[in-house]
Amino acid sequence: MTELAARWRVVPSGETCRLAELTGDDGLTGFMPPPLPDAVWVLHPMYEHEHGPSDRTYDDYHRARSANTGVSSWRFGDVDPTRVGTVIGGGLGRAEHPGPGWRRLRWEELARRVGDPPVPEGLLPSYRCFPSAKRQGSWPLGIVPPTEGSLDRQSWKRLIEILDQCSPAGADTRCLSYHSPLTLRTADYGSLHVRAGRLGDAEILYDFPEADFSPSNLWAEDCSWVVCTDYDLWATKVAGPAALIEALLSDTEIEAVRLPWAP
Repeated sequence: MTELAARWRVVPSGETCRLAELTGDDGLTGFMPPPLPDAVWVLHPMYEHEHGPSDRTYDDYHRARSANTGVSSWRFGDVDPTRVGTVIGGGLGRAEHPGPGWRRLRWEELARRVGDPPVPEGLLPSYRCFPSAKRQGSWPLGIVPPTEGSLDRQSWKRLIEILDQCSPAGADTRCLSYHSPLTLRTADYGSLHVRAGRLGDAEILYDFPEADFSPSNLWAEDCSWVVCTDYDLWATKVAGPAALIEALLSDTEIEAVRLPWAP
């Protein structure tokens, strides 16, 4: 038995019933919670190369690569695009820091630079954000856009730490974890994939072997707080008590925002 299986046991799909009632959702892309009594959106990170973005875009790179026109010489700074993947407008699934030469590009900073709001009013954080940063819909080489449907490893770890600090039982808080069928390598729409364990053991859920995504939902057994990473979004919603929400908003590692139109 693996460490993850030992610490996070499989439980019946019915364990999501309370979450389904709370959210009024079927959980296909994740159970999206209402405020409990408050909520905030944790924005998935972007990264920028220290030499800045290129005039060329990821679409340019893909077209040139398909035409075999010498893309090995395409670099932004001293980095070959193949070293950070071939992202068009946001990658799917788990993500890591791109490595040396890259820095965190906060949504607020990019918004000031291009003149777009971080999240346009009425929308949720997604590929529709930052139209002015793109050329014909594609991101410039030199910027790694946010991941879709998954937190990055560093943000997941930090989120677990904050949940621990703000939960009365701390690391011993009983939790449940759910992966949407869309995130599983072998999709199973007939039964929901749910596990139960301790908050103190939640960091290992990031390496769940049957999925390439962080959990769609993590929630306290008593539903005092609920985390949702929707499969289609560039942000993770955290709903819970005011102290938890304020801790996320004031944290220097996590970039979190309130969206009045999506509380």
